[in-house]
Amino acid sequence: MKIHKIAALFLLSSGLLLTTSCEKDLLDQSNPNAPDTSQFWKTQDDAVKGVYACYSGLQQYACYGHSWQFMAARSDESYSQSPFVELANFTRFITPDNNFFISSFAWNDYYRTIFRTNQVLTHVPDIDMDATLKNRLLGEAQFVRALSYFDLAYFFGNVPLILVEPVVTTRAPQATTAQIEEQIIADLTAAIPNLPLSYGDSEKGRVTKGAAQALLAKTYMMQRKYIEASALFTQIIGSGQYDLVANYLDNFTSTNENNRESVFEIQFVNSPLEVGQGQDNASASEAYDRPNFFGPPYYTFADVQPRLWLLNAYTDSTTAFAPGSTTRHMIDPRRDVSIISARNPDRFYGKTFAELIVERNYNPNQQYWRKYLNDRTRTTPEDFTSGINFRVIRYADVLLMQAEALTELNRVSDALPLVNRVRNRVGLASLTGSYSQEAMRQLIRTERAKELAGEGTRWFDILRYGLMDNQAGITELTSRDSDFTNFRLGVSKLLPIPQRDIDIDPNVKQNPGY
Repeated sequence: MKIHKIAALFLLSSGLLLTTSCEKDLLDQSNPNAPDTSQFWKTQDDAVKGVYACYSGLQQYACYGHSWQFMAARSDESYSQSPFVELANFTRFITPDNNFFISSFAWNDYYRTIFRTNQVLTHVPDIDMDATLKNRLLGEAQFVRALSYFDLAYFFGNVPLILVEPVVTTRAPQATTAQIEEQIIADLTAAIPNLPLSYGDSEKGRVTKGAAQALLAKTYMMQRKYIEASALFTQIIGSGQYDLVANYLDNFTSTNENNRESVFEIQFVNSPLEVGQGQDNASASEAYDRPNFFGPPYYTFADVQPRLWLLNAYTDSTTAFAPGSTTRHMIDPRRDVSIISARNPDRFYGKTFAELIVERNYNPNQQYWRKYLNDRTRTTPEDFTSGINFRVIRYADVLLMQAEALTELNRVSDALPLVNRVRNRVGLASLTGSYSQEAMRQLIRTERAKELAGEGTRWFDILRYGLMDNQAGITELTSRDSDFTNFRLGVSKLLPIPQRDIDIDPNVKQNPGY
């Protein structure tokens, strides 16, 4: 299901028409290229197009297309040496400008997406159409709204909770994170019964029952409600709809998208031109920005890099002797899929790392992100035309979260087979023996860091672990990532709410410390 922006443009225009005042004679004329809500929301086709517009919101520059990637990159697995000082400082918890574009644009695009979901949830119930399809479309919109509020709540904290189609004078109350979580739970609970387990090939990429269950379970995990989360993970695992793909790499390229391991992914389209990149109009590119920013220099802007501790974590002493060695130190194969470094023997954009040291003056002691790059299929620098889908939730993530939930419920022996299943997929030996609850907790955290490296999940993990809630946690994070020396307890866990929104509505209060 690759989404086109015609529908998105239409709904954006509809919103503008609703909220723009002008002379009466102008209002009485209808622009056939920009129908308003009195002309739309009449047919089943209108309902389908409206939901396309919701998906398109997630695709936007400041949602998963670009800004989400930088906001999530503030975790201890990444850092920035970008010459764009303000951007590098953003990842170092230094944000003197409350309107800095990464977070303020994200705010805009998430609320634009929520606006579209509210339109669907307001108008589609009144359309005379197939009842099963109607319920499914409403479920898809509820999921997209829930995912948008999930990201807003854990990046910004107390945000306005808008559940109706707003007009220009609408002022929504600022909700607590707990209230946002309750709305996420309500949306997903309502959506799950109406979503299918799977779709045909032409509609792959739409929200499934498993995707809604997984997001609901992730929300419960953030609340540390492990019984509720584990029950949902059990249903997903027992559904028979998902499995680990044989080749770990297939999760990060365009050759095997929407595969059995994908629980939910954002659909991007390779664009031959960078037309309208970052814009929300019908002719704009629907390509993915990340490859142009997360990778090695010359081929990318190299704005975000993996930390050295992560690169070093990929040795695995449980497996066989390496040739000629008396030390057990097989390299975890996930390392070379995830990270470009002098230790990686592969070719990148047609070159070995040794050749890049000579030809491009690479530093042999630096490492760079590799996931979602096009380095295996091109020899020229990345641009803004990548069509690789971004996987928001993978089945491996589900298995490891279920292992974590079971561990917190003191069912350690039940957790180990799930961890081993993830390890075995990449050829690592099963772990055996007995583990204390704390030992298993740490083992799972390490396994998640290696399996999900560079996928943005780390920010939500360290948030869930409570490491940003006290000085002991910050000290641990600082031992892996010196940027956390800038972290201010009670402040830096949340981003600033854009000041211009506070200027518009003084009832919206800024997060503490900004």
